[in-house]
Amino acid sequence: MTALHAGDPAAFAADVLDEGPAELEHEPGVASRRPTKTCAGGALIRDSTGRVMFVVPAYKSVLDIPGGLTEDDESPKAAALREIREELGVDLALGPLLVVDWTPRNGVWRDCHQFVFDGGVLDDAVAHDPELESLVYLTLDEARPRIHPSLHRRLVLAVAALESGSPRYAEFGREV
Repeated sequence: MTALHAGDPAAFAADVLDEGPAELEHEPGVASRRPTKTCAGGALIRDSTGRVMFVVPAYKSVLDIPGGLTEDDESPKAAALREIREELGVDLALGPLLVVDWTPRNGVWRDCHQFVFDGGVLDDAVAHDPELESLVYLTLDEARPRIHPSLHRRLVLAVAALESGSPRYAEFGREV
């Protein structure tokens, strides 16, 4: 099994064996006709004053949180850890899941499941990836005009989940 995941490798391998062989298609070709979904993993990282870390990508005009799209057969948490290592040059221990948010298709981008994990507190981080111009720490109000509205809504939910200890499910940033 070559899946990239964030869990214990031995337990994962044992779970794969316990799961048994893949199910056969009840109708030949049905699996290849199913829609594919994009998936992303990101982290809510704060500084010691509670401001949220945003990456400033060189390739788009809006800010984003550290993280990114999953690779083939990679879990959302593993993708977040990989992207944080690439973007910030640090290995973080991500905390619990805060939000799962489904976003609809938009132009060339497929619909996507966005996972936001607690990235903890990290002061004075610097951009490590050439795809990034810099990092900034902002309050959500300060960030609002510089991020997509759905990301703002998702991050409001992530902060609420962090405070309550209860993860949230959203669609396009709105809890449902």
